[in-house]
Amino acid sequence: MNNQVIQGDCLEVLKTLPDESVDMVITSPPYWALRDYGVDGQLGLETTFQEYITKLCDIFDEVKRVLKKEGTCWVNIGDTYNSGGNYRVDSDDKPAKIDHIQRGRVKVDTKEQGLPNKCLIQIPSRFAIEMTNRGWILRNEIIWHKPNCMPSSVTDRFTVDFEKLFFFTKSKKYYFEQQLEPYTEPINRWGGTMVKRINGSDEYGVAQRIRDYRPVKEGKNKRTVWSINTKSFSEAHFAVYPEKLCETPIKAGCPIGGIVLDPFFGAGTTGLVAKKLGRDYVGIELNPEYIDIINKRLSQQSLLGKSDGKE
Repeated sequence: MNNQVIQGDCLEVLKTLPDESVDMVITSPPYWALRDYGVDGQLGLETTFQEYITKLCDIFDEVKRVLKKEGTCWVNIGDTYNSGGNYRVDSDDKPAKIDHIQRGRVKVDTKEQGLPNKCLIQIPSRFAIEMTNRGWILRNEIIWHKPNCMPSSVTDRFTVDFEKLFFFTKSKKYYFEQQLEPYTEPINRWGGTMVKRINGSDEYGVAQRIRDYRPVKEGKNKRTVWSINTKSFSEAHFAVYPEKLCETPIKAGCPIGGIVLDPFFGAGTTGLVAKKLGRDYVGIELNPEYIDIINKRLSQQSLLGKSDGKE
């Protein structure tokens, strides 16, 4: 099973995988009502966002079965505005309005979503809540800040320059290797009062004690706002998340030699990073046209060699 891409519907493929057979899952599923990938059975063209979230969480029910008890699960997902038509929130792709998306007789029209026009649908939050309703433990809500986000032409709200990455676990005890980042400045603390005699009277003030409170000299525990530039990929007409976005989760959430599963493999970035870091991967991809892109990227990487995972 290791280091292969399985073509097919992710829910059906997941059902064929053994119980508790992977160490970690990281993925970015198709966002709701963003685009038609031209493949029957694709996720994201549901007529309502409620149906989309239900189908997505049904997939993660199977993910939970396949994941080891000590496994971790990381999901990058974007939001959408209800705008009488549809826009992805400040997409990194070439922005284009979608009045409706046609798939046979299925039509997505955001006018009928039961929300006020121009309202943010809050798909990431709704997804996270439904996941916890189904028994997942939400450990972190990570903000992927995009310093080079796509400029926006809107003038009646702020430009959105982030997406969310959710960190779930299956159990209260799970594999996690702490990740550190550099200290930006000393952490000082003050305490006590000072009494000073001035001209026969007492003057009270704060006694400043300069102390460096650093429990780990190598760095501080990594925070939950990650500034990572988006990366373009010329061979794919869809957005791919940058390698750097999945490097930290894989280092933190999967032991060296473990298996990383991505049920929405896309252009194969997860597999590429997993191999670089000394882990194995399993990818599931519905669109057979993407398999050639994936295999080309992974074969190029194998020629360059991989690290020992101790970066």
